[in-house]
Amino acid sequence: MAAAVAAAAAAAAAAVSSETLAATATAEPEARDEDSRDVRVLQSLRGKICEAKNLLPYLGPNKMRDCFCTINLDQEEVYRTQVVEKSLSPFFSEEFYFEIPRTFQYLSFYVYDKNVLQRDLRIGKVAIKKEDLCSHSGKEMWFSLQPIDSNSEVQGKVHLELKLNELITDIGTVCQQLVVHIMACHGLPLINGQSCDPYATVSLVGPSRNDQKKTKVKKKTSNPQFNEIFYFEVTRPSSYTRKSEFQVQEEDIEKLEIRIDLWNNGNLVQDIFLGEIKVPVNVLRNDSSHQAWYLLQPKDNGNKSSKTDDLGSLRLNIYYTEDCVLPSEYYGPLKTLLLKSPDVQPISASAAYILGEICRDKNDAVLPLVRLLLHHDKLVPFATAVAELDLKDTQEANTIFRGNSLATRCLDEMMKIVGGHYLKVTLKPILDEICETSKSCEIDPIKLKEGDNVETNKENLRYFVDKLFSTIVKSSMSCPTVMCDVFYSLRQMATQRFPNDPHVQYSAVSSFVFLRFFAVAVVSPHTFHLRPHHPDAQTIRTLTLISKTIQTLGSWGSLSKSKSSFKETFMCEFFKMFQEEGYVIAVKKFLDEISSTETKESSGASEPVHLKEGEMYKRAQGRTRIGKKNFKKRWFCLTSRELTYHKQPGSKDAIYTIPVKNILAVEKLEESSFNKKNMFQVIHTEKPLYVQANNCVEANEWIDVLCRVSRSNQNRLSVYHPSVYLNGSWLCCQETSENTLGCKPCTAGVPADIEIDIDEDRETERIYSLFTLSILKLQKMEEACGTIAVYQGPQKEPDDYSNFVIEDSVTTFKTIQQIKSVIEKLSEPHEKYRKKRSSSAKYGSKENPIVGKAS
Repeated sequence: MAAAVAAAAAAAAAAVSSETLAATATAEPEARDEDSRDVRVLQSLRGKICEAKNLLPYLGPNKMRDCFCTINLDQEEVYRTQVVEKSLSPFFSEEFYFEIPRTFQYLSFYVYDKNVLQRDLRIGKVAIKKEDLCSHSGKEMWFSLQPIDSNSEVQGKVHLELKLNELITDIGTVCQQLVVHIMACHGLPLINGQSCDPYATVSLVGPSRNDQKKTKVKKKTSNPQFNEIFYFEVTRPSSYTRKSEFQVQEEDIEKLEIRIDLWNNGNLVQDIFLGEIKVPVNVLRNDSSHQAWYLLQPKDNGNKSSKTDDLGSLRLNIYYTEDCVLPSEYYGPLKTLLLKSPDVQPISASAAYILGEICRDKNDAVLPLVRLLLHHDKLVPFATAVAELDLKDTQEANTIFRGNSLATRCLDEMMKIVGGHYLKVTLKPILDEICETSKSCEIDPIKLKEGDNVETNKENLRYFVDKLFSTIVKSSMSCPTVMCDVFYSLRQMATQRFPNDPHVQYSAVSSFVFLRFFAVAVVSPHTFHLRPHHPDAQTIRTLTLISKTIQTLGSWGSLSKSKSSFKETFMCEFFKMFQEEGYVIAVKKFLDEISSTETKESSGASEPVHLKEGEMYKRAQGRTRIGKKNFKKRWFCLTSRELTYHKQPGSKDAIYTIPVKNILAVEKLEESSFNKKNMFQVIHTEKPLYVQANNCVEANEWIDVLCRVSRSNQNRLSVYHPSVYLNGSWLCCQETSENTLGCKPCTAGVPADIEIDIDEDRETERIYSLFTLSILKLQKMEEACGTIAVYQGPQKEPDDYSNFVIEDSVTTFKTIQQIKSVIEKLSEPHEKYRKKRSSSAKYGSKENPIVGKAS
């Protein structure tokens, strides 16, 4: 059998060799040493905070807690869930995604108890080391909550140098002197949102000694430069016997260590511990000097034997990725292979489809694949082809596109990417009204609060449903062309598959646009950036009821059912209010319009695209009464036309407006400028606007979107000042003229599409990583093709390949050979870069600090 399989494989390979290798070799660059500056290391995190359980109850009659969860990079909060009220097993069910713009040691999830009058109480945490994230990636797991001790909440690193000198005392005896040079620290935590005032204590510790010295306090910085030297006598002169030459006593060296503790100066309150390192003096046994960076460690609390309380558990699903993106020319062959996918017959033999088949989680493949195909206008034909494959296996019209196949997931992701602006112009005004009026809409008799009137609530709910429904069915002009093109294809294919069902042409479209698009956005507006904050519990309940009604209206209207499919009696009764022919007609008209290929013509000037909004701090443009410029909290809003900020969310009157066409550059601002983290500058035709974001993720997102929207401006700068002009000079270059040209090149350009930010090299790199991780499955699929090619007809032992869709074994085998060839060639520059990176970042360097002695 092995010979037969090999023969079939060889036959298919022969068909590949001339065409494939010629196609891939043309775009393959010559091997060259990778310059690390050409390689971008990009990190991202996505996943889901599912739920917590068995949290510690209050000690009193009211045992329930109001809980929320945060995501922290080290100690910097970058995401917060909604508050779940009165529960010891809160169900959060919140998905998250963000780019990670900096290095970090721990990814932590904190569970809090919300407190209105005092500071929120931290119940427990899940802390995962960065190097352990890959072992948890893609797995939904329960994690036990760990206790939170301020002495264990550390981050940052210390640059240290040790030397051992021979010293002759005044009486002529030989003494050993230890020189400790504490040079700098990097990445210390924020204290109450602000940079700390750090200082260090330096101690020589042994069995019978603890000599301690202290550095000066450095004000308002997370990266203090101490550059202070301390001297310690290693052994007493009296401990020496007469020796003709210098020699360190082994027993003394083994027992001595240098301990450095970092503290935040509390002034009038208690100092806060920031971390410690312990370095044994015997590191100098073979060398007279030792210099290295060390990671700060938690404080030595003494091995506590008492068992801590069970704090409960948190269920998480985490996907962490780190991509080393090479220069663009390396990705040509893989991109070419992927972009040919829509033209491959059958589609199941294409590289894009095979990627979805071999990935453990189809979502891993869908995210980069959709973005890459969308960027090159290849998504519509690919989505149409895989949807047609779905339809072949659909036996009943009422189950059309209801599963989680590659086709439905691709379309879900496409709608999220291209439909963001569509959702904003359609849903945002009404969602703002719902969230800000806080009208009670509860119609479940069991959940009614005291004093609620169910009939009044019904009217409130109907008002919102009618208003939202009316807006949706009149929104076809705003529906993105890509979505309309896909819906048109779905409609045509559904009609051909079920020619005797007059309603299937509508249900094929409504199952996406109502069920998977509008209804999901209504119930989770924060996730789709339609609201700046999580709604309160009452509003979430209102949005849930509206969402259920809207998705049923869309489905019911398109199928013209005589009754709803609600399980709850109160919803069935409420839905009777909508059983009118007018709703059916409106839905059908809307679905006809968004699944049409007719060109849409705007009735007037295009509306500005709403891109981002949020609360940040800005430095005052003028001077205060005491002559100093300060920082004020403002609500920022960015559209495709202008950047504005207001005193509060929803305010119509902007305090300040910068037309997008006037933006000359958007760059990070050095922390030393104002001793504040996460700052950036918007350089425009007037004075630069200095802004502080709440965390590094938010700062990165604002810089990206501002760069995208202003990238095509004619007068963009090529150089800028990374710091500020203070006291008559630029802090960065010391130039005295405020109008002098910048001293640093502006950062590289980014994708110009202001609505869709797609980095095709990054997406192709992700796909390369997925193929590499799934190489064993790819080989199994290859073997299955050989087996099928040899044994035509019924398969006796299908276990090895029954999970794969293989319609044409020869074409599929040919594509797999192409994939393997391209991946193998692309692996070579990756391996070169990895070796260079590992050799350059030696243990003890700033990039690869030593993990000091554990406490």
